[in-house]
Amino acid sequence: MADTDEKKKSKGATVCGYPISIFFIVVNEFCERFSYYGMRAVLVLYFKYFLRWDDDFATSIYHTFVALCYLTPILGAIVADSWLGKFKTIVYLSIVYTLGQVVMAISAIHDITDANKDGTPDNMTFHVALSMVGLILIALGTGGIKPCVAAFGGDQFEDHQEKQRSTFFSIFYLSINAGSLLSTVITPILRAQECGIHTQQKCYPLAFGVPAALMVVALIVFIVGSGMYNKTAPQGNIMVKVCKCIGFAIKNRFRHRGSEYPKRDHWMDWADEKYNKLLIAQVKMVLKVLFLYIPLPMFWALFDQQGSRWTLQATTMDGDFGILIIQPDQMQTVNPILILILVPIMDSVIYPLISKCKLNFTPLKRMTVGMFLAALAFIAAALVQLQIDQTLPKFPPSTMSQAKFINMVDQPLDITAGTNKFTLQPFTSNNDYLTFTDSFNLNLGPNDSYVPNVEDGTRYTVVILQTEDVILPRMFKDLKAKPEQGANAIRFLNGFPSNLSVTVGNLDYGSITNNNMSDYVAVPNGHVEFLIKGNGGDQCVYSQELGFGSSYTLIIPSTFTFGSDCGQSIRQVMDIQSNTIHMAWQIPQYFLMTAGEVVFSVTGLEFSYSQAPSNMKSVLQAGWLLTVAVGNIIVLIVAEAATLPDQWAEYILFASLLVLVCIVFAVMAYFYSYIDPAKIEAQFAEQEPEDKERRKSLEMAKKDSVEHCDDERRSSDSSSDKEKLAQTRI
Repeated sequence: MADTDEKKKSKGATVCGYPISIFFIVVNEFCERFSYYGMRAVLVLYFKYFLRWDDDFATSIYHTFVALCYLTPILGAIVADSWLGKFKTIVYLSIVYTLGQVVMAISAIHDITDANKDGTPDNMTFHVALSMVGLILIALGTGGIKPCVAAFGGDQFEDHQEKQRSTFFSIFYLSINAGSLLSTVITPILRAQECGIHTQQKCYPLAFGVPAALMVVALIVFIVGSGMYNKTAPQGNIMVKVCKCIGFAIKNRFRHRGSEYPKRDHWMDWADEKYNKLLIAQVKMVLKVLFLYIPLPMFWALFDQQGSRWTLQATTMDGDFGILIIQPDQMQTVNPILILILVPIMDSVIYPLISKCKLNFTPLKRMTVGMFLAALAFIAAALVQLQIDQTLPKFPPSTMSQAKFINMVDQPLDITAGTNKFTLQPFTSNNDYLTFTDSFNLNLGPNDSYVPNVEDGTRYTVVILQTEDVILPRMFKDLKAKPEQGANAIRFLNGFPSNLSVTVGNLDYGSITNNNMSDYVAVPNGHVEFLIKGNGGDQCVYSQELGFGSSYTLIIPSTFTFGSDCGQSIRQVMDIQSNTIHMAWQIPQYFLMTAGEVVFSVTGLEFSYSQAPSNMKSVLQAGWLLTVAVGNIIVLIVAEAATLPDQWAEYILFASLLVLVCIVFAVMAYFYSYIDPAKIEAQFAEQEPEDKERRKSLEMAKKDSVEHCDDERRSSDSSSDKEKLAQTRI
């Protein structure tokens, strides 16, 4: 008895009027959201740079994962309400979630299959398989606990603690935004670090490992508070009941489809034989709102591309903000920051101002405006993409080749390459790559004519060298794509009479022989210093400012000498221009999208709750999450099916589709009539006793009828028996 009292006392313990248990739940939610958004922030770049998937396939898998994360909450809600209860569901699925995060971190360790220690995994299938297993486990975990945690927190309060419960939900959602914001800032920084056992690569294991650690913390914190929780037993899932009611109505209507059966006001009225009128009325209200949800997935199709297409767009931009360098995946932090700014501005300034202007800005009109703002955001993204495309190099198609020429002879040369004629000064190159549709003749002088062996779809640097009295070309392959992850691809052409070794930081070019070209080395942005060493121990320091995504060939001429001014004789040849469009140009599109989210999403949830019956809020919440899932499915369909050659055209396509859907939604909203669910439920509650009495009288009448039939049958059987007996006697 004393133990029971002690248990009740521990569960009822409060701090400042709040149950102690909710502090465990808030910390758990913060860690879980940090884990999810931290992993998701770097996911598309992991697909692109580690698994080596192209942009379209990386985008498709990313949105498939997000869609799965928003489909599984329905499963989690059914399991929690019908079988395990909220506490056990959260614990069990959190274990699944944690395993998924750990598997993702392991899948990103390149050294596991890097047998030749060159920094590239030798068995990519192993890493892809682990990644897919990890993502499926994460989707089951995060989606399954999504509908349970907030509701479980609400269960910790007594009926008289309405004010505290309301404050708890505010703190709860603040913890979600705090976890999202911090993780989106931190995990890209972790990803940008270099780590590895044999070779140093971008540290995706750390970027996934820290979210995994936070998920372990979330699970431990939640379990530690177990003895303080108010755990309610499963009471059945209303979604299952709603689905059964709808299924019975459809089946009953199909069974009575003949013209001899009288029509009913609504097709749901065909469930009247089995379900009470209150439930049928509630289902009608839910279906009315769900019908309005049909156009909504198109908004989410655009919104969730912030983590895929917009992040990939940022990889081709300049992230130098002066006091700090922004990683491409860190631009997503603009969204939660703007949410914290715009939500109070909308509630305290914009909406009251519109109200004072006597404008009827209904929730559905707000949602229409939000969809239109999202479409404008994609138009802004298309305009930015057009500017980026103008700065990107025009790489050769598969049927052509390109070449650039460098004169390493200490005299001017008149060069004819195909139909192109130009003069090169000593230790210089022509400005742009020349494009050739086929093999071409290269004339370097009266007696020096060559036909270079070129491959289609390839870029070359043709270095013109002098060996004794002979002038001859030497071919070197160039990059066919922008350097990855904002790095700069730098190589050296050694025209010095002896071998030279070059290092930059901890990167080593090795020994570069005379009249030869080094391999490209990925050098980070900023001020870099190259240390050039000769065979005799002489040294030269050459410095250069590098941006993002450039490629240079640095020429060390034959006239190079070691000394204090040695760097002045080194010539730069720009193979690929650095990213010149600044990431700040993405801020307008993020602003428009976030403004659209605040007007659309917040208002949509408010509208749904105001139009939903008291016991069916969770059904509409599941429907809302389902629209997010369908929106992500739309993205992966378009990414795989659309064959648009330019990214800006895809942005315009999505914007156009959303504008079209926005018009359809505006028409639907115009004909929608707002209801008061509480009033309707009260009316049916009054009718319910009469309905029960009517059902009872019908059942009694049916019973009396059955008994009367039985009496007649018994009487008939008795008469028949007497008649048979008489006949037998005769």
